[in-house]
Amino acid sequence: MSKAQATSADSAPSHNQLDTKAQAWSALFSEPMSDLVKRYTSSVFFDKRLWQADIAGSLAHAEMLAAQGIISADDHASIQRGMAQITSEIESGGFEWKLDLEDVHLNIEARLTQLVGDAGKRLHTGRSRNDQVATDVRLWLRGEIDLIGDLLKELQVSLVDVAEQNVEVILPGFTHLQVAQPVSFGHHMLAYVEMFKRDAERMADVRRRTNVLPLGSAALAGTTYPLDRERVAKRLGMDGVCQNSLDAVSDRDFAIEFTAAASLCMVHVSRLSEELIIWMSQNFGFIKIADRFTTGSSIMPQKKNPDVPELARGKTGRVVGHLMGLITLMKGQPLAYNKDNQEDKEPLFDTVDTLKDTLRIFAEMVGGQLNPATGKKEGGITVNAQAMEQAALKGYATATDLADYLVKKGLPFRDAHETVAHAVKAATSHACDLSELPLAVLQGFHPQIEKDVYECLSLRGSLNARNTLGGTAPAQVRAQLARHRARLA
Repeated sequence: MSKAQATSADSAPSHNQLDTKAQAWSALFSEPMSDLVKRYTSSVFFDKRLWQADIAGSLAHAEMLAAQGIISADDHASIQRGMAQITSEIESGGFEWKLDLEDVHLNIEARLTQLVGDAGKRLHTGRSRNDQVATDVRLWLRGEIDLIGDLLKELQVSLVDVAEQNVEVILPGFTHLQVAQPVSFGHHMLAYVEMFKRDAERMADVRRRTNVLPLGSAALAGTTYPLDRERVAKRLGMDGVCQNSLDAVSDRDFAIEFTAAASLCMVHVSRLSEELIIWMSQNFGFIKIADRFTTGSSIMPQKKNPDVPELARGKTGRVVGHLMGLITLMKGQPLAYNKDNQEDKEPLFDTVDTLKDTLRIFAEMVGGQLNPATGKKEGGITVNAQAMEQAALKGYATATDLADYLVKKGLPFRDAHETVAHAVKAATSHACDLSELPLAVLQGFHPQIEKDVYECLSLRGSLNARNTLGGTAPAQVRAQLARHRARLA
């Protein structure tokens, strides 16, 4: 072998070198990446969860390349065969994820090339990792949004079940955590159904903007190959294609929007958690949470702690923190793709995992779980109706009803309000409820008060009186239950 031949042979890349990260972009570099930088820049050990989306996107891309005559039918068949084997290896746990190959995309591409040779190298024609990763994240998130939608439905059904069982139970409604007016406990539960309904609507709206194809935008400027991007979008079940290649590869507003919707959902979970914690405390005693959702104390044997709602309340801050992190990640980036965007995945993945786990456990904690022996659900929450009603009697919850009664007698509301304030002061001094004041005492505050006042001063009368759309009267609550049952069927 001549010196020239030896030099040529020494400089030619070996088959093994084709498996390395450096070979993925070019032979431009004269020294290998340091191990520290490899570890710092690698994402494979968290982004490998994108493997199904990555393979789905690659198969759709390969099918289009073949249809457009950019790769041969034989190459397409080889890519399909190789991807099937890679899928089997990953599912069985036999796939070797390599740090040197940096991310999920290069790991799969390198293995494909090992399996099918040059056909694997042709797969990347007309695309970049920039549009590839943007596509993968969108495909993955679309599937997760669908799962979250199902979990939100389950939680709503659980809340509806509890509401239906407690339509007639009277709960003291609070403002400023002070007893305000009596409400149906069922009505109170349906307030959260409305919140989670809006969360589901927001998720569906985010899905629509997520389900758009970046693939074919290449690195930032599009490609010279005659791609059929609409064909790829249709094959992947996407609603359309991103219309600007720069925007397609560089923005993560869909991930931010999802995390914002997830944060709102977790805020609703946190508010429910706060109430469950308060209601379970000995000072209230309104509910009991099933033992399987509580823990004890290592030192105080009498304790039963509401760890699930407390932890959900804490995890809400975690998800909101991810939202702030993603917004901050994007705010200073010039167009187009920057390595900063690698940092979008861990907060996004953790937000998805946290939200799914929280919704799943709350659906069971609120609605209970099926007992195989009886075929019936065993409730996760037990309601103490007597304790709720007794608490409602302590705070003059029907004071507004007395004011309304006087208004119907012809008093201006502000005058009625002042009159009732004097009546409440008198009841306070006598340590009794308004309904326990003698008629003569009540008539001393206004002569038009008659015996029928006691009906409106009762908790049940107050509840039944609010029989307007959206009100807490049992008849209205049952109408809302029917609406939600039909919607969630």
